[in-house]
Amino acid sequence: MGGTIEPTGPDFAAGIPDLEDGAMLQGHYGRQAVIAVRRGSGYFVVAAACQHWGENLAAGAVIGDTIRCAHHHACFSIRTGEATCPPALGPIDCFKVERRGSDRAVTGKAARAGPREFRGGPSSVVIVGGGAAGSACALALRDEGYAGPVTLISADPDLPCDRPNVSKDYLAGAAPEEWLYLRDADGWKAAGIDLRLGATVASIDRAARSVRLTDGGTLSYGALLLATGADAVRLPIAGADLPHVHVLRTVGDARRVLAAAKDAQSAVVIGSSFIGMEAAASLKARGLDVHVVSPDAVPFAKALGPTAGGVLHAAHLENGVVFHLGRKPAAIGSSEVVLDDGSRIPAQVVVMGVGVRPSVSLAEAAGLAVDRGVVVDAQLRTSDAGIWAAGDAARYVDARSNESVRIEHWVVAQRQGQLAARAMLGRTVRLDQVPFFWTTQFGVSLRYVGHAEAWDRIDVAGEPASKNCAFAYRKAGKTLALAFYGRDRDALIAEDALARGDEAGLSTLVPA
Repeated sequence: MGGTIEPTGPDFAAGIPDLEDGAMLQGHYGRQAVIAVRRGSGYFVVAAACQHWGENLAAGAVIGDTIRCAHHHACFSIRTGEATCPPALGPIDCFKVERRGSDRAVTGKAARAGPREFRGGPSSVVIVGGGAAGSACALALRDEGYAGPVTLISADPDLPCDRPNVSKDYLAGAAPEEWLYLRDADGWKAAGIDLRLGATVASIDRAARSVRLTDGGTLSYGALLLATGADAVRLPIAGADLPHVHVLRTVGDARRVLAAAKDAQSAVVIGSSFIGMEAAASLKARGLDVHVVSPDAVPFAKALGPTAGGVLHAAHLENGVVFHLGRKPAAIGSSEVVLDDGSRIPAQVVVMGVGVRPSVSLAEAAGLAVDRGVVVDAQLRTSDAGIWAAGDAARYVDARSNESVRIEHWVVAQRQGQLAARAMLGRTVRLDQVPFFWTTQFGVSLRYVGHAEAWDRIDVAGEPASKNCAFAYRKAGKTLALAFYGRDRDALIAEDALARGDEAGLSTLVPA
């Protein structure tokens, strides 16, 4: 998905200039934009376009033997082009570099490594949920060489998609629908994955190691992944079920919002969550008058603090979004939303962005340990040794804060899905990846690494009004998370520093 990068810089077929260790240089080979990287005494050349959204990897960073995208933190091996970290789920091209005396040059595209070979593993794998965790697990099983049956059961009738785009570019009209899907139906078939769309699981028989579908069919499993995700919340108020009132979770939801917005002039977004505010920005981009109703004093203050949240709030105000803060909806009518103070807002389209609830009913009915999410260990294994859980529904102990957490981020779910796949195959894994999410609203981009539900202090680097600044969330002298506006590459450096526990490095980004 995404566009192409115009070739620029030196022609690496004619030679690659000398670089310092860890440095990279954008150039081209033929008509393809590529990047040369030096690591130690070796020179490596890979495609410049990130496999995820086609962003230019030259804006990113070289960390170890990887090159990382500054936009959404996809990670690729500089030696093989292999995608080593979501949101990328496929490789980038890698090129052959040969010596010519004292010089070096690209002589052609390197052949991609063949599929890994793996013998053994569970007799079959059944995955419940076609979202980020489920789809990433299915693909990772094949990448790891698992040859047994893999069945991916998705309640969504649409193909697995890149969900962050649903409320961003697609809803705003900047991306076509076909850009959303991770791969087409033939691609899933070619991977040997039995993709069952519009299907749901009614129950799990742990003793028989099988699942029963709502259509009456059954599937046996050697290993089972619960990637059931979360369900969008609808407020229990009058009019919440009217046809012009929507939630925004799937491609189908977005289609319905777009159909309703086609001939509308006004929209009300209830809730100042990230989904809600992205929807507000997208609908405003389509020319609607947009109002946001929220009980919060400042959007995102609970997640980011008032100053960091205020940066995005200001972007909305500058673009004409009208806010009704400190207010709640009392009722929704056919053409208006009534607030708790009696005021009325015209609304031909209403979007509820008031959060989600983890989908745990299947796990509860099966007798698995549940505590505001499906409880998993560092291997993503549930209280049943043959069942794993990953994504929005999984609750685990965070390796950095030692607190029980459940994180609702797309990239986190993808990374967990990959870990679950490896764990099913007997690999040693540990659930200690640094969480990451992003949002872009009215051209203002936020990159957030780590996880902080509470903090003692927020340190700031830069001027928030400039939208080029960073925030560090610290507790008991330890950095738990950082948020960056306009400093995308710094967010990459921070993610690596958090993973290594490098407080000194984090303090160079945002002084304590």
